Amino acid sequence: MPKHSETRTLPYTARQMFDLVADVNSYPEFLPWCAAARVRETTDHGETQVMDADLVISFKVFRERFTSRVTLWQDGSRIDTAYLDGPFRYMESTWGFADVEGGCEVSFDVDFEFRNALLQGAAGLFFNEAMQRIVRAFERRAKELYG
Repeated sequence: MPKHSETRTLPYTARQMFDLVADVNSYPEFLPWCAAARVRETTDHGETQVMDADLVISFKVFRERFTSRVTLWQDGSRIDTAYLDGPFRYMESTWGFADVEGGCEVSFDVDFEFRNALLQGAAGLFFNEAMQRIVRAFERRAKELYG
């Protein structure tokens, strides 16, 4: 069951990083292995906004679609993702955002397990590198947008 946690301090505001991560429809433009993204539905719950979103992940011979429920905390402090449907047994992730002197602190935690043993084995081989590439992709995107 791969897990990954990472915290970075970046020279942007917490709101800028929150907005970048919340823009799920833009993921195919900059995220490795993300072939497509679509927000199906968005509902407002006062303190939170909840999106149901589909992502298509493509890596070599594997191409999988999965659906997640993304909870955006309106104060811009956190984004939680819970798995709804697709190739996983489970998947959860959390992004945290806090303004600090000179920028913001961004934390990212993910935990998942594929249903398919072959996919799980393949994920295990490159999981940490893949997670680091994903985090770096968000950093590069922030630099492009907020420079």
